[in-house]
Amino acid sequence: MAGRIEQRLAELGITLPTPAVPIANYVPFTMAGSLLVVSGQIPLRDGAVAYAGKVGVEVGVDDAKAAARLCFINLLAQVKAAAGDLDRVKRVLRLGGFIAAPASFTQHAAVMNGASDLAVEVFGDAGRHARSTIGVPSLPADAAVEVEGMFELG
Repeated sequence: MAGRIEQRLAELGITLPTPAVPIANYVPFTMAGSLLVVSGQIPLRDGAVAYAGKVGVEVGVDDAKAAARLCFINLLAQVKAAAGDLDRVKRVLRLGGFIAAPASFTQHAAVMNGASDLAVEVFGDAGRHARSTIGVPSLPADAAVEVEGMFELG
């Protein structure tokens, strides 16, 4: 039987994918006590990058926001793999967003809201988090967005 958070995901029409396997020398997550740190997730869908290119050039802001949302869904898949049950998440502590964009791009926060808004939709007040959002010249696999996270587990 699905837990409270998985029921909420179903209400939102979200099915968690199989967690992505790291493509280099790192692990998908680490745990220290009640803290779970999840490595950056790109907007993979069915094993392929769903949003590739630079935001503000090949990828519009709305699509980039959807990419950040997809990154958060992929984070949740890793959280479930680490914790076994999403109901163990007591709080989303921090999200870090990386936006591949030209130096003139300034709408990073709007893009990252795709992940932040979903965190609150899924976890309510426990989804409110600290965050950093930065622009970068490129990301792995030409992804438009990458999101990493830190969660408190109970």
